Amino acid sequence: MVDHNRVEGAAKQVKGSVKEAVGKVTGNRQTEAQGKAEQVAGKAQGKVGEAKDKVRDAVKR
Repeated sequence: MVDHNRVEGAAKQVKGSVKEAVGKVTGNRQTEAQGKAEQVAGKAQGKVGEAKDKVRDAVKR
């Protein structure tokens, strides 16, 4: 079972990537920066989920 943080983190990364691209296309630096920040937050949340999965797997053994 995959931790929900991994799923949410991946979704944030995708959303951030789209937002960054929109910011680049429209020339809106604020939107572009927000997209980059969302990607970083998504990666961090994904790492938290990975750690939780590893702990859960270790406890099962």
